[in-house]
Amino acid sequence: TDPDWASFTLGVFICQRCSGIHRNLPQISRVKSVMLDSWLTPEVEFIASTGNNAAKDKYEQKIPPFYYRPTHTDCQLLQEQWIRARYERKEFVHVEKQEPYSAGYREGFLWKRGRDNGQFLSRKFILSEREGALKYFNKHDAREPKAIMKIHTLNATFQPTKIGHPNGLQITYLKDNSTRNIFVYHEDGKEMVDWFNGIRAARFHYLQVAFPGASDADLVPKLTRNYIKEGFMEKTGPKQTEGFKKRWFTMDDRRLMYFKDPLDAYARGEVFIGSKENSYTVLPGLPPSTQGNHWKFGITIVTPDRKFLFACETEEEQRDWIAAFQKVVNRPMLPQEYAVEAHFKHKP
Repeated sequence: TDPDWASFTLGVFICQRCSGIHRNLPQISRVKSVMLDSWLTPEVEFIASTGNNAAKDKYEQKIPPFYYRPTHTDCQLLQEQWIRARYERKEFVHVEKQEPYSAGYREGFLWKRGRDNGQFLSRKFILSEREGALKYFNKHDAREPKAIMKIHTLNATFQPTKIGHPNGLQITYLKDNSTRNIFVYHEDGKEMVDWFNGIRAARFHYLQVAFPGASDADLVPKLTRNYIKEGFMEKTGPKQTEGFKKRWFTMDDRRLMYFKDPLDAYARGEVFIGSKENSYTVLPGLPPSTQGNHWKFGITIVTPDRKFLFACETEEEQRDWIAAFQKVVNRPMLPQEYAVEAHFKHKP
């Protein structure tokens, strides 16, 4: 869509959502509606002589390849900090301002959700590229970390709605080939985005070593990933006789995980979803013999081992989930995914 707003102090056209963020930075950016506001001649001349490409050349000279560039679907925090990093802090003009996320080492305190009691408590975190790990400590003076999360299995994704905090970040890592979730936030949005980009930087440097011939363009999509889809469905067990239970599902690449609660530390079970070449199929509806009460809109996933039966509350949810599964099934499997499939342990 055409941008309906412009910053007459920066000389750039912006969308409506970004205009709201620019309004919070009046000392740097003053915005007007392109169509509805009256414009002074010097403002029009400045916009005409600057424009988005010139601003990009000026403010985006040295963006590290690992730095996350938000899209229109990302949360408000990422968009706001991206705008502040560019125009307010000028991080991509002055490289020394990138130190918080590019140094390869970071330590600080984050509010972490307790696994069992659900309370957020202050915990010390250390990210060390040299050790290839993110660690956290249960006590501020503890010698031994409570958990060591290896950088090669680490993922981070902003989840403000799920966590209930605008700066909420979900960190996951593999422990004994099962996914472990950690939910954290920091009151300062910049601090949380710095941690996020620090994790991406550590992953980027790890992958550069692991895949020496790969280009930045090959590596950047592997740094962190947002989930393909999340939401509630109902499921039944392998015998399909014990009734349907409501569960929270997360589709993370080829791992379909289900949880009793969206903020659980561990999934109740994980299902590997391979490709159609390997006999994985997604079908709308449930087999006619299905027993028990369940939501009306069913989905059957056929794997080489068994069928998984799910039910959605609405037709729209059913359609969205089928589209998400189909996207994964239509993608050929990579060599390393066969190893994941072989090791995969799903709990029935």
